[in-house]
Amino acid sequence: MNPDHLPPPRLGPHPEHPRHRTGNQPPHTPRRPLWTCRACAQPWPCPEARLLLKAEYHTRQQNLSIYLAGLYYEAMHDLYHLNPHDGPSPRQLFDRFVAWGPFRRTTETTHE
Repeated sequence: MNPDHLPPPRLGPHPEHPRHRTGNQPPHTPRRPLWTCRACAQPWPCPEARLLLKAEYHTRQQNLSIYLAGLYYEAMHDLYHLNPHDGPSPRQLFDRFVAWGPFRRTTETTHE
């Protein structure tokens, strides 16, 4: 896939976090519309971005959940338009963007 011929991303929440940078290295923020990490090219949020986001939002966990949910929505839109037939499922994207965050719930059901 040639990144020069990708559709432009929508104007949703601007993925500017985590803000931590090391020297001249790019930050661990997503490159849209592919949703790969600018620093390490892994699917975003990469493990380093997750650690940095948890540290950055340590006292504002609700804000982190809102931020991740907004980016999940944008990623679902971008990735579906790039590859509508065999891209990641909504559940896979939810697990990738939201489920690891501060207000996750287990998927196990309780029987009463």
